[in-house]
Amino acid sequence: MGLYRVDDLAKAGDSLVRIPIQGAALCAGFPSPADDFLEGALELPRWLAPNPPATFAWNISGDSMRGAGIFDRDLAVADRSLKPGNGSVVVAIVDGTMSVKRLIIEGNVARLAFDNPDLPAFAVEDLVEGEIWGVIRFSIRWHVARAGLVR
Repeated sequence: MGLYRVDDLAKAGDSLVRIPIQGAALCAGFPSPADDFLEGALELPRWLAPNPPATFAWNISGDSMRGAGIFDRDLAVADRSLKPGNGSVVVAIVDGTMSVKRLIIEGNVARLAFDNPDLPAFAVEDLVEGEIWGVIRFSIRWHVARAGLVR
């Protein structure tokens, strides 16, 4: 396994690509991404988004994926060209609502699960509508220090 520095990766592909940011929060839901729902764009180095036409950014609303390290108000980047596998964090359409879940495959049964032990997993076939839309490639968390009183 090689050790890479971020500046080495940037030299390898220093072109920037624009990734659309969806206007509705991922858990708020709408049937499919469309230009009418775009909030803006995020410029990323190509090595972070190797397939720009299939890559979208989403604002996260809620804490159901805390165990995956995805928190309320994070920005998650999904790639529709990636094939989901067991354990993948995915964007799923669940009964018409876009949401983020963990895909668990046990034998021939696929389940969508929250990364929160208080919330149950459910089988995809038990849903009126259940579809894997894309795979979360990475997320961005804002770390803002609280301003304190200077004493």
